[in-house]
Amino acid sequence: QVELVESGGGSVQAGGSLRLSCVGFQLPYRVPYTFSDGGWFRQVPGKEREGVASIPYNGLIDYKDSVRDRFTISRDTTRNTLYLQMKNLRPEDSGLYFCASGMKSPWAPLLDEMYTEWGQGTQVNVSA
Repeated sequence: QVELVESGGGSVQAGGSLRLSCVGFQLPYRVPYTFSDGGWFRQVPGKEREGVASIPYNGLIDYKDSVRDRFTISRDTTRNTLYLQMKNLRPEDSGLYFCASGMKSPWAPLLDEMYTEWGQGTQVNVSA
């Protein structure tokens, strides 16, 4: 069992930047988790959770079209932390952001049903 913990959310004005982080632990001994794959998703009330960015284990990074060239997904050199750098934020980027891992297949990396491990989310609010 894996525990994923996101951080870095907050409130910013349009055009601002945030960097989200996600660390994981293998339970029950909380051994640092290694992200062989990872994804970031977001959800707003009343809408389905949508994939924003992913790093599958085949290395083919993918982004939702509306965030391409503004968001960057990455891992640290130890692969113990997953990041999402967000720049030039827009109000429509607001939502609860989740990190995910444990990808079942790399061929649909922005679909949430492809992941087995999830964090609790960190809130991002972008004001106009």
